[in-house]
Amino acid sequence: MSDTLSPMPARTGLANAAPFWLSLMLVPVVWLAAVHGGWVIFLVPVSTWALFGMVDTFLNLAPRVVDPGTPDGNLFWHRAITLIWAPVQGATIFGVLYYLAATDHTAWYEELGIAFGLGVMSGTIGIVYAHELMHQPSRVERWLGDILMAMALYGHFRSEHLLVHHRYVATPKDTVTARYNENFHRFFLRVLRQGLTSAWDAERTKLARKGLPVWNRANAFWTYGALQLGFLTLALLAGGVWGVVLFAFQALAAIWQLELVNYVEHYGLTRKHLGDGRYEPTGPQHSWNADHQATNWLLINLQRHSDHHYKPARRFPLLQSRDTDEAPQLPYSYAVMTTMALFPRLWRSRMNPRVRAWRRQFYPEIVDWSAYNTMSTPMPR
Repeated sequence: MSDTLSPMPARTGLANAAPFWLSLMLVPVVWLAAVHGGWVIFLVPVSTWALFGMVDTFLNLAPRVVDPGTPDGNLFWHRAITLIWAPVQGATIFGVLYYLAATDHTAWYEELGIAFGLGVMSGTIGIVYAHELMHQPSRVERWLGDILMAMALYGHFRSEHLLVHHRYVATPKDTVTARYNENFHRFFLRVLRQGLTSAWDAERTKLARKGLPVWNRANAFWTYGALQLGFLTLALLAGGVWGVVLFAFQALAAIWQLELVNYVEHYGLTRKHLGDGRYEPTGPQHSWNADHQATNWLLINLQRHSDHHYKPARRFPLLQSRDTDEAPQLPYSYAVMTTMALFPRLWRSRMNPRVRAWRRQFYPEIVDWSAYNTMSTPMPR
């Protein structure tokens, strides 16, 4: 690991964890949008994407790293925010749906905007926290992760992520590794089509190894389905049929944000093919890295993605910074890069040269990349 950022002694109390608790500010902002409607609705995305992206762009805060050997017992205040988020998010979503059904001060299109704001909360915060929780050994944490993913109607993400993505990242077998020259809009539709079946196949294979049929109750899909049906029922009770529509819309907004981040994290990166369908082990060089401190507070260090793939069970406060000699670096934070990804020409102009530079840096021995066409979508450079 690079010595550019040396891990500091484990100062892991409330004061050091407090910046990661900034996510709680979204709750009153969402309620302000629901109560006032109108232009206030825009405060939700502005207070997340725009605010943290601007802080990173203009203040350039120094990243902080913590000793990776810090025991869990010293991380109580860091872990606490991820543990309380599921009930906080659930109360906010269903409370807002109930409030909108009980009042008539907002138009239908404003309510769709409010639902989008709920999706910003459940996608930017909820799914990121679910990602942290599903990687942990504790049953309680994994259960909370399932609850958060079910609020986005995307429960199968756990199976896809743990059983497929981490095993096959940066290979043709990984659905959510964005291919070189593949634009986000095509990527999003492809992942929606392939992700569910990929997760189902992974669970079926896992059960088959134990001699169990796919319909066995050990199949995690029964948990995903029951939780999602339960939340749809809560949405119906809270806001009627329109409440279900709004709940589904916030879920779509959350999924859209998740896949935007997935698109950015591995775009164009491939593991070296060793022959006979085998690939080199996953390394830090197979994820785009970013260490913009403000956005890492919001996303609990998700941008240190290279270290996450190196040590998937490592808790978010302990993820280490990776320098340019170990991992490719994004020029801006996720907030900026995901916005850029919405504009394919702009994205290719900024990222394709970086992919080609990555190839020269990490794989100078590979002269002909045509053998990796399965990871590419031919389009103009």
